[in-house]
Amino acid sequence: MVDLDWSSIPPAAPLLWRGARLTLEITGVALVAGIALGTLLAVLRLSPVRPLGWLSAAYVNTFRTIPLVMVLLWFYLLVPSVLVRVFSLPRTADVRFTTAVVSFVLFEAAYFAEIIRAGIQSVSGGQLAAALALGMRRGQAMRLVILPQAFRNMIPLLLTQGIILFQDTSLAYVTMSVLEFFGSGDTVGRRDGRQIELILFAGACYFALSFVASRLVKRLQDRLAT
Repeated sequence: MVDLDWSSIPPAAPLLWRGARLTLEITGVALVAGIALGTLLAVLRLSPVRPLGWLSAAYVNTFRTIPLVMVLLWFYLLVPSVLVRVFSLPRTADVRFTTAVVSFVLFEAAYFAEIIRAGIQSVSGGQLAAALALGMRRGQAMRLVILPQAFRNMIPLLLTQGIILFQDTSLAYVTMSVLEFFGSGDTVGRRDGRQIELILFAGACYFALSFVASRLVKRLQDRLAT
């Protein structure tokens, strides 16, 4: 039987908190920027201009058919050198956080785009026709009439994808050695010889936060449905 010792956790609280903040920062930035980019991709995919629709569909289908860990590895090998050259940064500059955020934004945008496209298509076509009949341009109608209604319908799905994004941030440690929450726990566990305890603790925290967030999303979904 494994003898578990949890005494390493309290002294490691500052490091774990820094890792948790990094996890929340990656999640928050990737969620907001991913939804923004996903909205643009969804609108372009529904555009009457076919080349724009094809480009958007190619982007979405490409990222949705590639494993996230592979995307993170690709960007880890590519983005740092690009950032160093474009911004004239020293080659020793640590751009792992920026690389992780860019990777998650571009990857998650493909999934958000499909959710948002479905939300837009759930709005009656008569809404767009009525807005155009009132003299609005197509872009105005989409921004002022269609998207507000679509977002109301898809908020629970967007938040659910956000929970998945929160869980996936642990891959930033696996692929890029970014010391987010899971990485901080694993680092402390290796240092103190209590890796099992720290990984179990990190897993329990992920479970608790994800479970609470899922219940809140379910409650919100029920409220919107009434």
